[in-house]
Amino acid sequence: MNFLKRVLATVVGIIVFVTLCFFGLLVLGALFGADPNETVKVKPNSVLELRLDFPIKDYAGKIEFEEYPFLNEHDKNGLFNLIDAINYAATDDKIKGISIDNNFIDAGISQTKALRGALLKFKESGKFIVSYSDIYTQKDYYLSSVADTIYINPVGMMEFKGLYSERLYFKDFQEKTGLKMEVVRLGKYKSAVEPFLDNEMSDNNREQISAYLSSLWGEMKSDISSSRNISEERLNIIADSLLARNPEMALETKLVDKIGYYDEYMNGIKRAVGINIDEELPSVTIRDYARFAANKVNRYKKDKIAVIYAEGDIIYGEGDENAIGQGTMGKSLVEAREDDNVKAVVLRINSPGGSALASELIWREITLTKKVKPVIVSMGDFAASGGYYMACNADYIIAEPTTITGSIGVFGVLPNGKQLADNLGINAEQVKTNANAVTYSFFEPLNSTQRKFIKEGILDIYELFTNRVAQGRKMTLDEVEAIAQGRVWTGTDALNIGLVDELGGLDVALQHAAEAAEIQDYQIKELPVFKKNLDEMLEKFGVIKTKETILKEELGEENYKALKEIKSMSEKKGMQLLFPFSTDIK
Repeated sequence: MNFLKRVLATVVGIIVFVTLCFFGLLVLGALFGADPNETVKVKPNSVLELRLDFPIKDYAGKIEFEEYPFLNEHDKNGLFNLIDAINYAATDDKIKGISIDNNFIDAGISQTKALRGALLKFKESGKFIVSYSDIYTQKDYYLSSVADTIYINPVGMMEFKGLYSERLYFKDFQEKTGLKMEVVRLGKYKSAVEPFLDNEMSDNNREQISAYLSSLWGEMKSDISSSRNISEERLNIIADSLLARNPEMALETKLVDKIGYYDEYMNGIKRAVGINIDEELPSVTIRDYARFAANKVNRYKKDKIAVIYAEGDIIYGEGDENAIGQGTMGKSLVEAREDDNVKAVVLRINSPGGSALASELIWREITLTKKVKPVIVSMGDFAASGGYYMACNADYIIAEPTTITGSIGVFGVLPNGKQLADNLGINAEQVKTNANAVTYSFFEPLNSTQRKFIKEGILDIYELFTNRVAQGRKMTLDEVEAIAQGRVWTGTDALNIGLVDELGGLDVALQHAAEAAEIQDYQIKELPVFKKNLDEMLEKFGVIKTKETILKEELGEENYKALKEIKSMSEKKGMQLLFPFSTDIK
């Protein structure tokens, strides 16, 4: 009897749980499907709160659940959604100004520069921009330097010191642990693998890092100098001697205008919009306003320009919102070129590179698309190595001055655990039918024959890469070789050496695309669309089983891990065209 009670209780529990899940999904669907104009209300005399403390990507992404379409997502918090919102706010009578408030901005330098450009345009409307922070990071200050009035907390901090990049080197670590990396590279500047070969930075690597950091810092200084009316020479002195490290010094050097607490800052904004200090300040966040503005700025038009976002590392495979794969990119390019209403394509690249094979496959789809309609490339923070490979054959290439591009070189890295295995008392033995059956083993160092074949493969890819660049940029191979060798360039330098055609942002790329397609009034069609499987997502919470769970049960945990490892390795197989060092600029 107790057994039946327990069974009945379990069944009832499952029914209740499934019912709650169903109604929960309906609620989510209602929320996701709500009209932005109904959920976002902009009151008169409002201030737009530009708090950018969330990860900013060029493309927020479109996510579709094939079996549950009411859960489809199309966020509007991507870089260009934010820029559109700032542009629309300049024309919105209800928005009186912008408040930049305690950001800790999570964006690249080129993305920050693009947002800064939108703010400069906003100021042309005559509306105010004010900024407040307890702690100004250097990138935060770069953005905030456009403000009419810059506040800092009386016990706050200011970071204004110049840029640096740090690399870790692992040669001794490899010797001590026994886990080594077998490296084959082509290009004297292709230094992504340098930390596995040496204990200190090479002169070539130091040269290129110094060159691009100086170029980036020069752009930032120039912009800040123009906004704050402080000479670039003076800004360098302030940075060298840390003369703005506390509020009083920041005020003395004129990097900020006022020292005050947050309530004083808010009272100043209330006076600016003409309300009493004891009244609540009407405001709207940039994320909410971006959803509201998106409905206003992209009305239906017959003619379209497809903006295809290539963001993240390049992998061999389908790809997703965090990685570029030839699968998703290929589908997007096919969709754009087969859509008669799409008159031109803008490929927005923000990638340090990755798989050589995937880069070539995407290059092919771009080439096919170019035969049908204009293809314009817009470069973001990075369009390096494989990122440049994709771009090189476009009709026209536009980069930000602070874009990092080039890096035309190839490398291959294979982990070698021979010494580690020896230290642990493990010995690997191979039995083979042919002389070269063992092309690579984790437990054995590469022999001369294996290394020779890998070098041949790398040389083939390097020659193909440089030929693609020569063909796309109408250069001789000697001209390409002079700027290749894995060397990294900023957008400004890339313009001077012929790797790009013009400096500017996505707006400039769209203008060129419209001119090339001979259209004036158009709608933007954003791609790719990422397909999701809700069943797999729910499986993580134990609601249902997916095919992966079934495989795990059938194969066993260890065999399933081996299968996953093989799948993971397959996504990174082949030679790599990758940005040569850490993208973390501080």
